[in-house]
Amino acid sequence: MPPRTRTPVEMSPFGSWGLPAALLALLCCPGSSEKAPSKQEAVKLGDSYKINCTSDCPNPLIKGLETLLDKKVLQEQAQWTEYLVSNISQDSVLYCYSTCSGKQTKKAVIVNVFHPPEQVLLRLQPARVTVGSSFTITCSVTAAIPLERLTLTLLHGEKPLHVQTFENGTDTPATATHNAIAHKKDGHHNFSCRADLDLHALGRGVISNVSEVQVLQVYEPMQDNQMVIIITVVSVLLFLFVTSVLLCFIFGQQWHQRRIGTYRVQEAWRTLRRTYRTQPT
Repeated sequence: MPPRTRTPVEMSPFGSWGLPAALLALLCCPGSSEKAPSKQEAVKLGDSYKINCTSDCPNPLIKGLETLLDKKVLQEQAQWTEYLVSNISQDSVLYCYSTCSGKQTKKAVIVNVFHPPEQVLLRLQPARVTVGSSFTITCSVTAAIPLERLTLTLLHGEKPLHVQTFENGTDTPATATHNAIAHKKDGHHNFSCRADLDLHALGRGVISNVSEVQVLQVYEPMQDNQMVIIITVVSVLLFLFVTSVLLCFIFGQQWHQRRIGTYRVQEAWRTLRRTYRTQPT
């Protein structure tokens, strides 16, 4: 994201007290300086930010930008100086200050860091179910800042199934889970997850991203029962066929052996009669 020019801001070195202490000091601490109302800006995590510190004084004695972040001067004239603040990694307060005729003026800009939901992941568990069985839809976003402005919406086709917000801003990664019962029509639409980061309060719109669609495979148990019946019938018929072939073979062998045995008895009887007839009387 290219840096943008904004009105003055500055981050005061309040140590670990951070942004709340800086704002408190800006609003409450007495002094001779004049403070203009602060304004808010939204900057993507890690990006740079241009700020133009201006003064109404024709020739201010002192002017500058107070911040703990890296800064450099881009342009400078008598009444204004343009700075580039780099590598913004957290919410910060920038102060533009100037001194004219012994009177100090300080302006503040609150820089709020955001990170869009770049990676939205959706998972169906299990991905193949029978009608009437339960399944779980899980959507997760690995990084989204500020988390309290993120909304995850689980969709079935275009129909919202579940909406998850993160007001406490502590869940990382942000996850939305929804349990459902599979219906036959569930397999006719894709499931997806939409992540919306609402930055209206920071002067921006809504940044959205959608996961890849997932398809739930839904089947009826009756179909599997019919398949089992078919397999069983085929197995029984195959068994009967093999058994009948074996029985035919066995009976055939026995019949053949009986016929051979009868022929041998008859042949022995004929031999015995011929021998008897040839003997002398």
